[in-house]
Amino acid sequence: MTELYLDSDPQYGDLPPIVKEAKERFNRTQSYEARARANYLNDIKFANADAYNGWQWPNDLRRTRDLDDKPTLTINKTQQHNLQIINDAKQNKPGIRIRPTGNGATYEAAQIYNGIIHHIEYISNAQTAYMNAVQFQVETGWGFWRLSTDYAGPESFDQEIFINIIPNPLAVLIDPDAKEVDKSDMMFALIFEDIEKHEFLAMYPEYKNMDLNPALGAEDEWITRDHVRIAEYFRKVKKKEKFVRVRHPLSGQMFQGYLSKIDKEHHEGILADPDTIWREVELDQIEWYLIIGEEAVEKKIWPGKYIPIVPLFGRETQIDGEMDRKGHTRALIDPQRMYNYWSSSATEQVALQSKTPYVAPAEAIEGYETYWESANVVNHSVLPYNGLDDEGNQIAPPQRQMPPEMARAYLDGLQIASNEMMMVSGQYQSMMGAPSNERSGKAITERQRQGDNATYHFIDNLGNAIRITGKMLIDLIPKIYTEKRIMQIMAEDGEDIEIEIDPKAQQSLIQHVNEEGKVIKRIFNPNVGRYEVQADIGPDYGTGRQQTFDALTTIISQAPGLMNIIGDLLLKAADFPMADEAAQRLKRMTPPQALGQGPSMSEQQLQQQLQQLQQALGKLTFDDQKHKLELKGKDQLRDIEAYKAETDRMKVLAPGFDVNDVAKLAAQLIMDSLQTSLAPIEAQNNQQAPQFPQGSLPLASIHPQLNQ
Repeated sequence: MTELYLDSDPQYGDLPPIVKEAKERFNRTQSYEARARANYLNDIKFANADAYNGWQWPNDLRRTRDLDDKPTLTINKTQQHNLQIINDAKQNKPGIRIRPTGNGATYEAAQIYNGIIHHIEYISNAQTAYMNAVQFQVETGWGFWRLSTDYAGPESFDQEIFINIIPNPLAVLIDPDAKEVDKSDMMFALIFEDIEKHEFLAMYPEYKNMDLNPALGAEDEWITRDHVRIAEYFRKVKKKEKFVRVRHPLSGQMFQGYLSKIDKEHHEGILADPDTIWREVELDQIEWYLIIGEEAVEKKIWPGKYIPIVPLFGRETQIDGEMDRKGHTRALIDPQRMYNYWSSSATEQVALQSKTPYVAPAEAIEGYETYWESANVVNHSVLPYNGLDDEGNQIAPPQRQMPPEMARAYLDGLQIASNEMMMVSGQYQSMMGAPSNERSGKAITERQRQGDNATYHFIDNLGNAIRITGKMLIDLIPKIYTEKRIMQIMAEDGEDIEIEIDPKAQQSLIQHVNEEGKVIKRIFNPNVGRYEVQADIGPDYGTGRQQTFDALTTIISQAPGLMNIIGDLLLKAADFPMADEAAQRLKRMTPPQALGQGPSMSEQQLQQQLQQLQQALGKLTFDDQKHKLELKGKDQLRDIEAYKAETDRMKVLAPGFDVNDVAKLAAQLIMDSLQTSLAPIEAQNNQQAPQFPQGSLPLASIHPQLNQ
């Protein structure tokens, strides 16, 4: 395992080796970030300036104007430019999407993975952590969030993963040599936390007698009168492992994996076995230390392969060996100061002018001074004056002078400063809510697109941060969910579903269905399959639901026949009362095939063939019965003709018979009728069975299922 301890460096004295290493990296990283940290403080103050703190004015200029009783106004337009980006990110909340890429991964299993990650984000309130970092990214150029693990509750042995907020980006130091955009290749990181002394002693009573003198940085940065600063130190080391393919000594089945997964007592025999295939590899292992004062008081192995800190940058530059990080605020500083200066100067110029006065000859207001002294403060109904002097000459009436006017230079300066703020930000008045010259939807969309392009690097970097967060979660989930557990997760449409996590299941996802084809149980194994992450920066569920409703409404209005197929989805996306109940009722009337619950295509084809065979069989049976009836009808017709002949013969003979003879003849005819049988005819007819056409086969031989 790689060790980087600095035992021989005298500047670290007798510090423990791991603390020496942390201190060296702390000093190097702080020196690397010195310029960015100084600018961070200036940027965040400028972005949050107001009339009370005056942070948008240079200190010396503001002090001078205050001494001269000149106004120093703060008209913070920068904040609104920043909020355009921040609030857009809040409305289009970022999300993590998992895609299957092989080794047994399926689309359905990836959806379960998505649900588990949504569950982690929900219990962590992850959106707060994301948006906190976005605000710092826009205002100052950098923000962070982190991942952690903890028990699901006080009465549980199950571990959960959490996404946590980092409220102060200056509390984080990351490896300056990391090359990846998302810094996923960082070799170390430090997180500091200031804890009030009484709270610290309550949390760590075993360290009450410890020397809390700082190990990392100056004393005023490490410990204050009321607070103690502790440090979490993550470092990545290389761990050598043996990757083997061997028959497992206990189960007898083929095993492919790391030798450390098998009991040590079998290692020697496995490596000596000539049938064993193995090679040596180097794996990344993350170590975590808690440093208090000059001691590393705790050590743990982080289960993942990434240091669980996610940075979110605006723009990071390195010029002349100095690194700097910039947000949206930096470019707005000078035009914002111009705007404040011109606004303050214009206010000063107008304020120094007197109120609109009257000019009048002294003789005109003589005797009426009481009225004219209060003319600018009291609304008199009449202002009397002397129209003639003592000699009868006319006196000119009092005249009101022109009101105070703002100098044109100030108005032009305000306009120039405002335009320059829009130019450097790429955000114009139409984007800030002001009326614009664009009238068509296309023109408005084009203007919006131009503004989005000007600030797209913030959203793109957010996507990179979300993507590496998803990779960290994919890496962690199989290592944290190591035992069977039942979880409630949320699907993309907001529906809660229950899953069973079984790390020993043979497939990535096993679904049990009932007789109706409805899934009643889902068993998920996060260890099976390979997955990739996609960052989704789009509308949140509420906005997406409205868009879904609008789109489905348009589709159904153009094709009303689809209402029976997708009508339940339309109602589910609606937000009026009882919409969900209506959606459930309509869903029960939707054809099973549309819901993916009906027979498959091959089963449908088989059913069609069976129906055709049943129709053919029915036709043959009908023809056979018809033929039999025709044969019987002919025999009965002959009998009727014979009976008719006897009857005619009787009519001829009747005149020669008496009553007794007629009675005897009738009795003889009845006896003859009773003794006559159609059985021979029916037997002969039955021997004439219908014949199949040449080349055809009985139906049972055409389709075996007909035998059933």
